[in-house]
Amino acid sequence: MRHLRAAAAALCLSALALSGPNLITSARAAEPFGTWYTASGESQIRITNCGGALCGSLVWLKEPNDPETGAPKTDKHNPDPGRQGRPLIGTQILLGLRPGGAGEWAGQLYNAEDGKTYSGSLTLTGANTADLKGCVLGGLICKSQTWTRAK
Repeated sequence: MRHLRAAAAALCLSALALSGPNLITSARAAEPFGTWYTASGESQIRITNCGGALCGSLVWLKEPNDPETGAPKTDKHNPDPGRQGRPLIGTQILLGLRPGGAGEWAGQLYNAEDGKTYSGSLTLTGANTADLKGCVLGGLICKSQTWTRAK
């Protein structure tokens, strides 16, 4: 009987040891940190931890230069005139999103296409997909897009 218990315990420990790395990998894959393609595939956002919140900056554009000038694209729609000449790459898009539930963060989103800041959320929908939702009028009108993790 004692040998049977020892064998069962060894079998359980072996199973845990073999599945342990897979459990850790799955948990890591479910984190939002890393680089993501936006829905259009035209840009990438790098999400980092900033004081317990999520921050995300534009790190890549399919077309980084303005076709009219040939110069790097700038944050020309920003309501702050002092920021309109800064390069678009490096602009912060996710502004300190705070945890709001399992796999969800909420806060402010900056849209460089129109220079406006919206309330919104980022929700992980899989290991390599996330939904970004921006809203106006207290959540009355919202728009969502699916981001895909860059490999």
